[in-house]
Amino acid sequence: MVVTPLYFLLPFKFRWALLLLASSIFYMFFIPEYILILFFTIVIDYFAGIWIEQSEGAKRKQYLVLSLIANVGVLCVFKYYNFFIDNFNFVGSIFADQNGQILPHWKIILPIGLSFHTFQAMSYTIEVYRGNQKAEYHFGIYALYVMFYPQLVAGPIERPQNVLHQFHEEHTFDYDNVLQGLNQIFYGLFKKIVVADRLAFYVNAVYADIEHASSISILLAMIFFSFQIYCDFSGYSEIALGTARIMGYNLMTNFNRPYLAQNISEFWARWHISLSTWFRDYLYIPLGGNRVGKWRWYFNLSMVFLVSGFWHGASWTYVVWGMLHAIYQILWLISVNFRKKLAEITGFHQLTQINNLLSSLITFAAVTVAWVFFRAENFTKANAIFSKLAEMNFHWNSDQVFGGKGSFNFILSFLALGLLFLSYKLPKDLKLGKYSLLFAVAAVVLITLFGKSSNEQFIYFQF
Repeated sequence: MVVTPLYFLLPFKFRWALLLLASSIFYMFFIPEYILILFFTIVIDYFAGIWIEQSEGAKRKQYLVLSLIANVGVLCVFKYYNFFIDNFNFVGSIFADQNGQILPHWKIILPIGLSFHTFQAMSYTIEVYRGNQKAEYHFGIYALYVMFYPQLVAGPIERPQNVLHQFHEEHTFDYDNVLQGLNQIFYGLFKKIVVADRLAFYVNAVYADIEHASSISILLAMIFFSFQIYCDFSGYSEIALGTARIMGYNLMTNFNRPYLAQNISEFWARWHISLSTWFRDYLYIPLGGNRVGKWRWYFNLSMVFLVSGFWHGASWTYVVWGMLHAIYQILWLISVNFRKKLAEITGFHQLTQINNLLSSLITFAAVTVAWVFFRAENFTKANAIFSKLAEMNFHWNSDQVFGGKGSFNFILSFLALGLLFLSYKLPKDLKLGKYSLLFAVAAVVLITLFGKSSNEQFIYFQF
């Protein structure tokens, strides 16, 4: 409301400073002193990029390693230190036959969005090293690349080739950009407030009292969480893209209706695209990708999903979530010939629409099962969820089925999902032209009438 008008009022040469100041203030609303962590890595990566470009031979790699160590080191210290300590203490207590902590915990709050801006910073020095990106000599512009406030705390994780040059370009006020940006912002708010927060009300209630939940409520909570996390995260991405779009900046699309995917590989081509492509380019391909033997290929896939799970959180439940997706991917590859033969025998491959629908439902079911480990605080909770589901207790008990939140919230949850699917009729780029005003009014009405008033933080802020 303040930054964007000032952005267009200021002369072009001062705009980067305004955006950097706004980004710094935005980040400091969380814990002000944590801005020093960002400053530390920004300084190192800024000089590392220049030194890499100006050096030859082994020196270039040394500067790249310096940058990577600084970024990964900060990530490990703030995000994974206590995780490593817990596991070290556990193993130590077994061999030392003693209880209690061998090494103490570090009482510290995880910096908001640390994994996102760390990976974005790493992509810069890697791309400079590969020769795909010129080093940025303007310190303020480079700092803005890492800290650009629309996508600072939850992405998308941008590449320098897409964003850096845009900060050097003058963007004039464009009515079409404003309309499209506002459409994206309203759509993101709709996803977050009307869908995600409404479903969270039910999901949180069931997960908080699994003991008294029925199999129906457990199943619904699992399905609701799949849509909750999608609308929560993609909603933020829409807001980020829309905010940047109004000022003339183009950020990469981060979601492409992932639950329409017909297999697990397609799901990951549609879900959190900026992260999945990051792992593809900087881990999967350097490991050899699929240009290796079959078993090495499976190993490469497993490593990517293992690291992806660990990237999401310092807990073994996230690792299991990642490895489940690795298993899904490998099973899908192994079963290609079997599935083709089965389709030919049954003639099912000729029923295109039914085949596509069934494939999407199977993929959604597999993803939903894995989300249990993502949502559960620990393995005990996850096991309780699956145990309750296995009881096959599908008799109707209104209080249990409604999650203890009443029939009205239950009905609104399904209404929210219906509206979400209806929104898929909109153009993907949300260029609505003369219908933009109508869309904005409809979004405001839906948010006002059906939105869930809560303090639900965006889920991916914790990463």
